[in-house]
Amino acid sequence: MRFQLFIPGPTEVREEVLRAQAQPMIGHRMPEFSDLFHRVTEKIRTLFKTDAHVLIFTSSATGVMEGAVRNVVQHRLLSTVNGAFSERWAKIAKANGKAVDVLEVAWGQAIKPEALAEALKRKPYEAVLITHNETSTGVMNPLKDLAKVVHEVSPDTLILVDAVSSMIGAPIEFDAWGLDVVLASVQKCFALPPGLTVTLVSHRAIEKAKTVEHRGYYFDFLTQLKYYEERHQTPATPAISLLYALDVQLDRIQAETLEKRYERHQKMAEMARSWARTYFELFPEPGYESPTVTTIRNTRGISVKDTLQELKKRGYAISNGYGKLKEKTFRIGHMGDLTPDELQRLLETLTEVLGLPQA
Repeated sequence: MRFQLFIPGPTEVREEVLRAQAQPMIGHRMPEFSDLFHRVTEKIRTLFKTDAHVLIFTSSATGVMEGAVRNVVQHRLLSTVNGAFSERWAKIAKANGKAVDVLEVAWGQAIKPEALAEALKRKPYEAVLITHNETSTGVMNPLKDLAKVVHEVSPDTLILVDAVSSMIGAPIEFDAWGLDVVLASVQKCFALPPGLTVTLVSHRAIEKAKTVEHRGYYFDFLTQLKYYEERHQTPATPAISLLYALDVQLDRIQAETLEKRYERHQKMAEMARSWARTYFELFPEPGYESPTVTTIRNTRGISVKDTLQELKKRGYAISNGYGKLKEKTFRIGHMGDLTPDELQRLLETLTEVLGLPQA
């Protein structure tokens, strides 16, 4: 059965973007591919108004989270943790043999600049890991303020950012905020099928990578950059069909403009929050709610599992709570190409399924 996705990813993909994947196949060593890859890469650079390096990997974001750690950290890093996915990044770093110190707050809370400043004063770190938008809890961390603290307290520390569920859905000013690695998989706010990760890398991160041993191969920033700069290609075979789709989608995003896209995401977030406050409670602490996914506390003790099944029968999909929050919360994704009108119909259907009075 076909159902519309209002989950935190993968997100709804428009027919025009899906059709773009059906273009005739080409070889990844052909000039036609070089033209495509160069075109897509430069569109991303233009979209973000940055002179940073743009690396596109055929992988989920988890792969590049590992790659980022291996590329720019030789020994020690600080990992900020306030949910399941920020916790995962700390585990990835430890699994790659890095010395990892953790700055952790309760799920539902945001990482505050003051706490980060104190942690950075205790010892030097090569990098700090920040999850911009914690999808498990619906919390958006104050990335701009956190980056400012890093530059003030520990200016040599690189800033690595998981922007998986925020890039293209919320403002990220790579150059102005002085970020070093920002990565996002395309099945979230880009509204593409899964399989690619867009990565912005600063010049100083590339310079640091040149000093780091054992960066691996598949996610080696230097190898990826060398192939792009010399021939506009990738070291290994990429997902060519997805790059066709990304090419089309970037034109659609440019036509909408980032500003309008951010406004649309914010409007949908406010709609979802209003509904949640009317019938339940929001899980994130006030002032740090995500603009792309709303996590709702299950104050009515509903069976989230049963609710999800009933919604699917009516053509919609939302998500249960993640990990230890399953059944304690549920999540509504409102990112990518979804519209306020589509979200309104979902909320009306959810209200009906739960037998709640119309507000």
